[in-house]
Amino acid sequence: MQTLLARTLAVLGLGLAAAAPTAHAADKVQLMLDFIPTGDYAPYYSGIANGIYEKNGIELKITRGTGSGDTVLKVAGGAADIGLADISAILTSRQNTQTPIKAIASTFSHSAHSLFVLKDSGITDFSGLEGKKIAVSPGNSHKLYFPMVARKANTDPDKIQWVTVDGSSMAPLLINGKVDAAPFLATNYYYQNKQAKRFGKEIVVLPFSDQGFNIYALSVFATEKTLTERSEMVQNFLNATIEAWDAARKDPDTACQAHVKANPEIDLDDCMGNLNAVLDYIYTDFSAEHGVGSLEEGRMKTTYEAVAQAQSLDPAWDYHQAYDTQFIVKANGTAKP
Repeated sequence: MQTLLARTLAVLGLGLAAAAPTAHAADKVQLMLDFIPTGDYAPYYSGIANGIYEKNGIELKITRGTGSGDTVLKVAGGAADIGLADISAILTSRQNTQTPIKAIASTFSHSAHSLFVLKDSGITDFSGLEGKKIAVSPGNSHKLYFPMVARKANTDPDKIQWVTVDGSSMAPLLINGKVDAAPFLATNYYYQNKQAKRFGKEIVVLPFSDQGFNIYALSVFATEKTLTERSEMVQNFLNATIEAWDAARKDPDTACQAHVKANPEIDLDDCMGNLNAVLDYIYTDFSAEHGVGSLEEGRMKTTYEAVAQAQSLDPAWDYHQAYDTQFIVKANGTAKP
């Protein structure tokens, strides 16, 4: 009797198990950054720690990068599923070598390109740069864009002396007075100024955007194959990323606590300085109008025109081949023109 009952319950149990819904396994996703994991990237690390990516069906792993161009090549080659890179690297690679990649969201709603100068240098704007030495790393996009910015300030870009150095040498050369300026993203100000203060110096930021240079810069991208074959994963990743950005905006301290736990080489105050600066570029009047992370047609046109001029690309090339707005529109929940 007991044996019959046990068998009956076992059969019923199997039936119930078969009827129960099956949970979908999370998509394993490799995200490659464009640089080392400074506080700029705290939303991604904290999004892992606080379960935002997991909740959206994403098991996220993050790999550091060594520059936008390298990240583009590695994602295109399958080393990662999704990458972060400057839009100029995406546009240039897409046009020059037909690399099958597309931007799917902007990280900053406008560029953070800037020059750092010392406060005691007397340089207060771009009109004070003629005849000065500017340190620059090989391939640095600031140098490519600089002539456009300089001309807006009535400065002759041909009267600048560029000193090519390793990227890690730019700040020390500036702080020690060996050069008059050095190009950095404005989001790097806190950390670099902290170094300058140790030597009794203070850094002043000259943003390119002060001269009306407003283009997209750091962007999220993937290969066309990934966008087609793993479209649900891409959508879930962007949904989670928008949520992670918002969570970091509401509680930057918790975001940076998670970030430095994952990256102990980063000081908490440096993370906070980077993150707060980054959030000011993600959440702007422009993003409030067009959507966080949006790739708005007018700004994309302006961006391509600037990149084409800087990189000697074909101005008539159809830049629409290099970006796809469908995922970010859905992530924001409303369609944008």
